[in-house]
Amino acid sequence: MTFDPKKPYNDLPPLPPKADVETKAILKKTIAARSALAELKGLGNTIPNQTLLVDSLILQEAKASSEIENIITTSDALFRAFAANMKQADPATKEVLRYREALWKGYNLLKKRPLLATNLFIEIVQTIKEHSGGIRNIPGTAVASAATGRVVYTPPEGEAIIRDKLKNLEDFIHVDNDLDPLIKLAVIHYQFEAIHPFSDGNGRAGRIINILFLVQKGLLDLPVLYLSKAIIERKNDYYKLLRQVTEKNLWEPWILFLLEAVEETAVFTRERILAIGDLMAKTMEKAKEKLPGRVYSKDLIETIFRQPYAKGQFLVDAGIAKRQTAAEYLKELEKLKILKAIKLGKETLYLNVDLYKLLSK
Repeated sequence: MTFDPKKPYNDLPPLPPKADVETKAILKKTIAARSALAELKGLGNTIPNQTLLVDSLILQEAKASSEIENIITTSDALFRAFAANMKQADPATKEVLRYREALWKGYNLLKKRPLLATNLFIEIVQTIKEHSGGIRNIPGTAVASAATGRVVYTPPEGEAIIRDKLKNLEDFIHVDNDLDPLIKLAVIHYQFEAIHPFSDGNGRAGRIINILFLVQKGLLDLPVLYLSKAIIERKNDYYKLLRQVTEKNLWEPWILFLLEAVEETAVFTRERILAIGDLMAKTMEKAKEKLPGRVYSKDLIETIFRQPYAKGQFLVDAGIAKRQTAAEYLKELEKLKILKAIKLGKETLYLNVDLYKLLSK
């Protein structure tokens, strides 16, 4: 039976795939990807306060994942909105910030109950889209080419059918078999995209599920893999290879693509964490030497490295200083040119200049 992109794909085959997903090429690539992920995870264990690195890395993942869906914001707008009052941000920036919130929410829910299930998927998409909708229950959803407007795929239709396919996906996620988790990840990602359970936000929800699955499988401790970077850089290949699984049952090229993306971004994320750690150590040295003794503390420097923009409230929340003193501490860091004051509405934010340069590369 030939595949018709304009007809709902209610015949989407259940998992596991009938095709061989453990070819020689796939198994070889899996070893390289696992090794890169292990190095990234191992590095996290050497950093005293891992959560320090999470916000800036997750914001970049949120930005790239949203960009894949043509929701565009700048790193600067994103970092400012995250540090300041979100109400002032433009709609695209707010939507990217909600991706970060959805990723954190998914991570915390997974910690409480280690199940990647339909209810969790719904919570993720509701957070991204800021609505209370659930599984698609009205017909008419189709995926069209951004360039031509031509329909390239029509996902399964009917809530009962969609839920049935999601139940099969859940079973596949949690079944204990010999399939390497990274190969499984590629299969899960394809299937979720093909089911397309929501009227909007599927791509971003699917990319959050990727990272949560790696955490669930113990391949990451924290959700810090900047995986959308590799996808945005090869967006056309990403969509083309997904479609080839649907149209021609070509699993190998798709799985190799995702394994390559995992390996590449694990290496990139590890290098970025090392660079942030190195910069923080140098900044600490400079601050210790030049700041007044009453101002300097390790906690102070760690706080201004949580993200590129800081403000007095962050120091108050971290228990470093009361409001008046916090403002004074930030001004002292400004004198050393570690921070730069920027007025945003009624608020003053302080930009960590070197951290911003590093994250903008």
